[in-house]
Amino acid sequence: MIKGTPELIAGRREEIINACENLYQTMSFREITLKEIGSVVPFSRPTIYNYFQTKEEICLALYKREYDRWNEELAAVLSAHDTLSARQLAEAIASSLAKREQLLKLLAMNNYDMEANSRREMLASFKTSYGKSLRLTQMLLEKFRPEMSAADIRQFIYMFFPFMFGIYPYTSVTEKQREAMKAAGVEYSYQSVYEITYNCLIRLLAGGDAKEA
Repeated sequence: MIKGTPELIAGRREEIINACENLYQTMSFREITLKEIGSVVPFSRPTIYNYFQTKEEICLALYKREYDRWNEELAAVLSAHDTLSARQLAEAIASSLAKREQLLKLLAMNNYDMEANSRREMLASFKTSYGKSLRLTQMLLEKFRPEMSAADIRQFIYMFFPFMFGIYPYTSVTEKQREAMKAAGVEYSYQSVYEITYNCLIRLLAGGDAKEA
């Protein structure tokens, strides 16, 4: 059992998650280790094990926090408007994701390994935040697109959420990747997170015909 006040426990968890987030700016998931994380937190590495057993659990906690932050954005859209056109709704959701590059980067990682190497309670906590994103998206569609049936909304979610896994690789491209595409003779028009997300959303909301939006 972890000793300390709830404030101390929460503060140390945040420090560990923040350390992982900072390392993730310059290192890949594979390169990040508990030793690396332990080298940047202001307490001994063994202390980390009081809060997380694996690096996957730390990344999962970061993943959860990113979903929580996105949920705040979605909830703000839901409460701030009485009506939104399909185009306005697409703009609002695309804008919210454009601020969440860290979430998109985590989505592009190997979720199977991250979840497989985390304890059940950690996974349940993460799934709670993920589930809230699903519910908020459903609520946005129910409120602002009343013409969509329950089946339409379910199909939207099953198409858009898997699509999110590919946003980061298509919008964050290294110079080496650009050179490889050029050498392979593959023509590709790179888009921003907002552009690629908006173009997907407007077609889903318009039933495949963007002109209807």
